[in-house]
Amino acid sequence: MELYSGHINKLIDELSSLPGIGGKSAQRLAFYLIGLPKDRVQRLADSIVNARENVHYCKECCTLTDDDICPICSNTSRDHKTIMVVENARDLAAYEKTGKFEGVYHVLHGAISPMLGVGPGDIRLAELMQRLQTQEVDEVIVATNSSLEGETTAMYISKLIKPTGIKVTRIASGVPVGGDLEYIDEVTLLRALEGRTEL
Repeated sequence: MELYSGHINKLIDELSSLPGIGGKSAQRLAFYLIGLPKDRVQRLADSIVNARENVHYCKECCTLTDDDICPICSNTSRDHKTIMVVENARDLAAYEKTGKFEGVYHVLHGAISPMLGVGPGDIRLAELMQRLQTQEVDEVIVATNSSLEGETTAMYISKLIKPTGIKVTRIASGVPVGGDLEYIDEVTLLRALEGRTEL
């Protein structure tokens, strides 16, 4: 026998399919949403639909943005000759929080993982190489996570870029092995950036 009606169960099922949301959290969220005034629920639903319809990849760095070019790439005061390569937009946000990196970014949207069937063609590497051919770049800082996948991706990027003569560096290991950048404090991220080494 089902505990709740079909509509409640459907809402709980949809919420529990989101990453990081288990059954109990989904149930708690479902009851919270049901208890909200209808106009608040409608605003939430509209914001989800609008974000899905209007957010896309920046034509330069592949981060998520409402515009063709994101605010970082369109900022002329940034150093466009230094590109930091990160795995996802959350890592970009983590480095932006330090307020110290003045270059621009490239978001891969993943890392090479043969075990999971993710190859170089499944992440935004082709777009990075295209940028390096069409823009004047002095340095590429590889800031992938210090996991096996992140290290594999870093080495692959290094092998791709080295023949072009562009300097390739790797953030220092002030970042713990297996640590995700988005959870690391600004000081550690800054030390990792400052202590980067050439690949």
